[in-house]
Amino acid sequence: MDSAAPPGLSLVSVLSLLACSFQVLAAVLLTHRYGGQSSVRDRWILLWLFYDVIVHLTLEGPFVYMSVFGTVQTSEGPLAELWREYSQADSRWLVSDPTIVSIEILTVVLDSLLALLLIYAVLNDKYYRYSCQITLSVCELYGGWMTFCPDWLIGSPHLNTSSWLYLWVYLVFFNGVWVVVPVLLLVQSWFSLKSLHTLRTDNNINRKRK
Repeated sequence: MDSAAPPGLSLVSVLSLLACSFQVLAAVLLTHRYGGQSSVRDRWILLWLFYDVIVHLTLEGPFVYMSVFGTVQTSEGPLAELWREYSQADSRWLVSDPTIVSIEILTVVLDSLLALLLIYAVLNDKYYRYSCQITLSVCELYGGWMTFCPDWLIGSPHLNTSSWLYLWVYLVFFNGVWVVVPVLLLVQSWFSLKSLHTLRTDNNINRKRK
């Protein structure tokens, strides 16, 4: 859907971007409050996890509610305005597309719980930290794939790429973050598990020598 779009930022788009900035600020404050004793690497991971939970619960949660009991198009309030703004880039979010809503239900419930569990695991150095981290990352990547792949296969009729704001900010940046960060977490999990395995192997060798 490449209909004409306003060349500049509207008031709604500015307010929507400000709301997203406040979510980042909230994640920073939570990381400072709870992750102050963690390593630099883990503080960055906690920052992402807090932000992830905040977005799932404060943005996608209301979207699910609006979509199950109506549509974004027929809903009222600031969050409905925010989602109507995003739907300028992807019209499926306006009309309770069943694929999108199904993915978001899983995201709000499962991914939020996994992220909260992972926050606890990181802060308390739990044995299941990397299992949880890998599971959450795969879930996030799968959700992104299933959000866009069905539309790509039919020629992307619902995506509006006529505006830099819609293409590069709404579609590429805000969705790309949930691709890049989970991939980085998977890579970090791989090397951390490899290091743990190497350490265990070395300890076993040293025991045998003794």
